[in-house]
Amino acid sequence: MSKVLSAPAEGTFPVNNTARRPKIIVSADGSGILSQAGAVLLAKTLHVTGLDRQLSAGLQRWQAPRAVHPGKIFADLAAAVALGGDCLADIAVLRAQPGLCGPVASDPVVSRLVAQLAADAPRALKAIRAARAAARERAWALAGDAAPGADGGLVTIDATVVTAHSDKAQAAPTWKKTFGFHPLTAFADHGPGGAGEPLAIMLRPGNAGSNTAADHIEITRLALAQLPGHLRRKVLIRADSGGGTHDFLAWLAKPGRRLAYSAGFTITAEIQDAIGKIPAAAWTPAYDSGGQVRPGAWVTEITGMLDLASWPAGMRVIVRKERPHPGAQLRFTDIDGHRFTCFATSTKGGQLADLELRHRRRARREDRNAKDTGLRNLPLHGYEQNQIWCEIVALAAELLAWMQMLAFTGPARRWEPKRLRLRIFAVAGRIVRGGRRLRLRLAARWPWNAQITAAVTRLHALAPS
Repeated sequence: MSKVLSAPAEGTFPVNNTARRPKIIVSADGSGILSQAGAVLLAKTLHVTGLDRQLSAGLQRWQAPRAVHPGKIFADLAAAVALGGDCLADIAVLRAQPGLCGPVASDPVVSRLVAQLAADAPRALKAIRAARAAARERAWALAGDAAPGADGGLVTIDATVVTAHSDKAQAAPTWKKTFGFHPLTAFADHGPGGAGEPLAIMLRPGNAGSNTAADHIEITRLALAQLPGHLRRKVLIRADSGGGTHDFLAWLAKPGRRLAYSAGFTITAEIQDAIGKIPAAAWTPAYDSGGQVRPGAWVTEITGMLDLASWPAGMRVIVRKERPHPGAQLRFTDIDGHRFTCFATSTKGGQLADLELRHRRRARREDRNAKDTGLRNLPLHGYEQNQIWCEIVALAAELLAWMQMLAFTGPARRWEPKRLRLRIFAVAGRIVRGGRRLRLRLAARWPWNAQITAAVTRLHALAPS
């Protein structure tokens, strides 16, 4: 009987790898090796901005005899969180590298300091925030044209509510059907060339409202206090619909305050009725994030079609219409298959599409909402302790933002924390002593060595003598 041969299958046959890899023996006896050598940039940023000195002066009253200075402890905690830590114990990453980080307090000392600061929370928060404001003023001065407001335009502050999952003191169900806390944050936008930095993080219980005017006013006060004095009357406040309340907008528009605003506006029955009466010719194309016309999206103004007598004088209401993304579920406010959103603004001039794009660009701060830098879960038990933790988170995010603003150019200025940790901080290195100097030798084949060394050189040039 003859054998039937099957036709060979099409495609590429797998090739067996005959190379043998040597067996790796692991031992914990290396010396002089740094696993987070890129953290040298955080240490340089602390020194250049004077944040280390400001924290030392502000926290002097909590100095314990023969203990590491509380300013140093707080700075180390911020650096550990910037590197990806999410609890006090993660300061051990720095403690394991004394050649780079110097003396680092033990876990019990760190815990005692946080407890002491929480027990005197109003005074401690005031001292920490004063240190942050002074360091920010120096950082922005050193950044020159790269700093917010340096071009003579408005400094943009974005207020937003975030959720932090936790079962600690005053945690409660949130309006998003989660359980935890409901912090309110305010970020300074660095514009398209940069990222952004936190100005204020205000801890609130989980059941706090998303549109509480008193909280929006307080977070704005805290944020304005963080700005250099000459910029506090050149500010644009952006917020989502939670900030579009009578009381908050009236506070922003108070004569003499000279604050501009752009806040989301809830679509009411009156607005729905007005949208139905807008003639087709009144809609103009909206822009995408790059400032180009976006197909399927339009914008128009309905200020004259609404009764705004009870709202601040000069307030404008602008509507955006767009086709929902494929598969998106329509809402009851959607008309004729289109999705509508509104926002209110105090800006008198400008093209509608530009104003709408400016308002929508507040989403840039979502990349810097601090969730990837310690705010996703609040790790401490007491409510006041977690307030102190929020200041650590703010410091960590500021260190990242100031480092990028002062030390990097190009796309690296916009890298998110996860990318910074992978490409910049994770490089291995070795400290070499010689000639009364310390030299940090980075792993030779690390792809981003040129960016790291150039960044260190820039920070050296900015360091105070």
